[in-house]
Amino acid sequence: MDHGAGAGSGGGMGAGIGRGLGAGLGEGFRSAFRAEFDKQGLEVGRFNLALFGKTGVGKSTLLNAVFGEQVADTGIGRPVTMDSHLHIDRYGGHLGILDTRGLEVGKDSSRLLKELDGVMKHARSQPLSEHLHVAWYCVRGMDRRFEDSEADFIKRLVALGLPVVLVLTQVPMRDGVYHPDALALAASILERDLPVVDRRAYLTQAAPDPFTGAPAHGLHDLLDATFRCVPDGVATALVAAQAIDGARKVRAARRAIRTAVSSAGTAAAVPIPFSDAALLVPIQLAMMARISHVYGISMERSAIMSTIATTAATQGGRAAVTGLLKMVPGAGSVVGGAIGAGVAGTFTYAMGTAWQSVCERAAAGQLSVDGVLDDERGRAAFLEAFRRGAQEKG
Repeated sequence: MDHGAGAGSGGGMGAGIGRGLGAGLGEGFRSAFRAEFDKQGLEVGRFNLALFGKTGVGKSTLLNAVFGEQVADTGIGRPVTMDSHLHIDRYGGHLGILDTRGLEVGKDSSRLLKELDGVMKHARSQPLSEHLHVAWYCVRGMDRRFEDSEADFIKRLVALGLPVVLVLTQVPMRDGVYHPDALALAASILERDLPVVDRRAYLTQAAPDPFTGAPAHGLHDLLDATFRCVPDGVATALVAAQAIDGARKVRAARRAIRTAVSSAGTAAAVPIPFSDAALLVPIQLAMMARISHVYGISMERSAIMSTIATTAATQGGRAAVTGLLKMVPGAGSVVGGAIGAGVAGTFTYAMGTAWQSVCERAAAGQLSVDGVLDDERGRAAFLEAFRRGAQEKG
């Protein structure tokens, strides 16, 4: 590789990309990242869940188990319409939970359904992120009864256009076998031929049983059923909001990487003189911001992490990305200061896979000490994953 005109000098390849992603050395990069983060947040949207069931069935525990600790206690919402008791509490931008604010199925069913009808009609003129997408109707698995008023409520929810997933909560399981009372209750409910999703009940235990030591169960099946119901336009929001299916987050991140690699290759194939290679930067920023949303990394934390990542290979004051580019197979064959589609695609792929790795580890708390991001650990994690991605793609 010719480092004289490329990686080492102030012009050509190093300077071009250095003026772009290498600007991570300053606040300008973080500002650009924040702007792209907001844009990607709007594109990802928000998944809105309506949660119903009588008091004591464990709705809050179920929410916290699927969407993360303390979700049910931390939402901020406002009335959906001026005269409504119903609220959609918002969590991290991509999850909304309908809050009935004291109205209960049975006692207040008529009022609930009337207000829900108003909410659904109002939503038709709003963006998809303002709609209600799915309802979970929860019944405690060991209650041994299901009332006519509950069956009627479910039918009327479906008539309003809301898919309903029937969830039995707090269902004991031993050696892979559900408690027979819960199975009997599920069978008796299904005999009513209710129009619930998949024509079945999803039996769950949201938290491990401290007495028997039995683990939580049924949450992934419930989540899978929910994904089958949601509109395509908010599926990524549900991926971002849920906290139990890492494989779905990986697939969503890889889709963002593939999109960016394709765009980068097309842009570079023009060809773009490398002095103008900053045109690739918005593609990579969009990719990084979207992956941040998928893993639930906040804007400020993502901006800090992105600065750490893009300065990972800084040496002797040279542009940060110059050091990274040296790891990309074929970058040394660039002639006349132009970047080829292959180099652009490989570089973008390596950036994406490295950023995904950092976000995944940050979300799992592996890059923090006492809740504070460890710069050196984050830098090393990014650099290791970038090198691996460049070799894999190259």
